[in-house]
Formats: sequence, structure tokens, C-alpha cells
Amino acid sequence: MCAMCSDTTIFLMERTMLIVDDHAGYRRQARTLFTSGGYDVIGEAADVASGVRAAAELHPAVVLLDVQLPDGDGFEAAGKMLAADEPPAVVLISSRDAADYGSRIGASGARGFISKADLSVGALEAVLGAAT
Repeated sequence: MCAMCSDTTIFLMERTMLIVDDHAGYRRQARTLFTSGGYDVIGEAADVASGVRAAAELHPAVVLLDVQLPDGDGFEAAGKMLAADEPPAVVLISSRDAADYGSRIGASGARGFISKADLSVGALEAVLGAAT
């Protein structure tokens, strides 16, 4: 790794992504969006258990993680993913506003939050860049 590279540069170079959302149509839409934006979507999961397992097995650079999942929530999943030796950058997403979750977003250890309505490659990269 170069001594002058920032964490942001590393994440932009390692553009692998895992999408965890319980709606298959939304995962498909996000996959299309981020693939066209230069990301390699290496996996998808529909719940906390499979998302945590996929993150451990695939080692993505970024996990796009829905807050509301059928077997738990994204805050729980983020904690498990971030406990890894080399954790991914976790970005929480939801159809609800960030204000609905209060301080839970910051306390989760996630890099940030993007509402599903505002999700874009630029929004993701802004969150990843702002967190470093």
C-alpha cells in the first residue's frame, strides 16, 4: 500500500460490494446502479444471517445494508460485520429518513446512512469519503 494513499483511495480502488436488502427488486435495482457506476457487486443477501455470512465469506470492500430486515435489523448486522478482522465499510440504507433512527446510526459503527430515495454512486462515495 502506498504511504500517501488515503482510506478513501483504497475503497475506490477495491470497488467490491455486497447488497443486503429483503426486497429482491431493490437489490436488482441497486446492483444495476452500482455495476454501471464501476462497482463489482460480488454478492446479495436478503436477511441478517445470510448478509453476515456473505460478508465473512466474500470480504467485500463495501456493504450496502438495509436497516429493516426480516430476521433482525441492519444495526445488529453492522455490529457483526464490523467485528471482522478486516471489516467492510458498512453503509446503512432505508426507505425511512435518518432522523427516524436517531443516534442508532452513529452508534452502529457504520460509515453513514443514505435513504433509498437518494441512493446513487455519488451519494455512496460522498459517505465513504466523508467518513475517512
